[in-house]
Amino acid sequence: MTPDQYCQDKAARSGSSFYYSFLFLPAEQRRAIVALYAFCREVDDAVDRVGDPGVARAKLDWWREEIGRLYAGRPLHPVTRALQPVIGRVNLAEEQFLEIIDGMAMDLDTRRYPDFTALSLYCYRVAGVVGLMSAEIFGYTRHETRKYAHHLGLAFQLTNIIRDVREDADRNRIYLPQDELQRFGVPESDILAHRETPAFLELMAFQAKRAYGYYDKALSLLPPEDARRQRTGLVMAAIYRATLDEVVADGLHVLTRRVRLTPLRKLWLALTARWRLRGALPHAA
Repeated sequence: MTPDQYCQDKAARSGSSFYYSFLFLPAEQRRAIVALYAFCREVDDAVDRVGDPGVARAKLDWWREEIGRLYAGRPLHPVTRALQPVIGRVNLAEEQFLEIIDGMAMDLDTRRYPDFTALSLYCYRVAGVVGLMSAEIFGYTRHETRKYAHHLGLAFQLTNIIRDVREDADRNRIYLPQDELQRFGVPESDILAHRETPAFLELMAFQAKRAYGYYDKALSLLPPEDARRQRTGLVMAAIYRATLDEVVADGLHVLTRRVRLTPLRKLWLALTARWRLRGALPHAA
């Protein structure tokens, strides 16, 4: 199996919303973004699929060393071997890969966040940085596009946090800021016990409003001349925002059930979003 095929299989097996937005990219860009996504899956799995925190830390340390080998031209893993030609033609900094690993390590060290400022650092590391790297792969001409990519990455992560409250609670993780739990009168014991209350639903409505704000801010920051280059990110946004729409339409009952978009729905959203964008985007190169 080639490194590119390994990454393709890793992305396809995940069933992620990202995968469906990659399908329509030119081959070189698709290989690059799939390799980046496969890296994110590998380091995320090193934490979430390993029961022993010590083993998880050792795996993340190995990945830090592997990124060093990648930038020294001696990668060992299929994912980093797939990334080697990418970093030769796209401005992806070594520090960005390390920042993503540091974000994954936060899941081993931090299970509560005192406020949104603290949570924002986590979101930046695990999603904002990925947004910035994706923007580099897709290409841009204006600096404002980096701000768009950063905000869009945070919107995606906030959507994940809202959708996954129950799943995270089962791992004794609460990503909802502690000061906001207190403001809305939601004890963390309710979340850990999957106990839905009117106060909890008000809290989640507040979280959803903030996530929508990040989507709106991101789109307002994207310069028209870069919109065509960044349309894969816009397709991702359509799929992720549809997920948030479904959670809200379902009543924000994230403690009692989990909203999932089917693969067919994700593919349909990707197709329709791309079709709409073809007519709406300026014809920049």
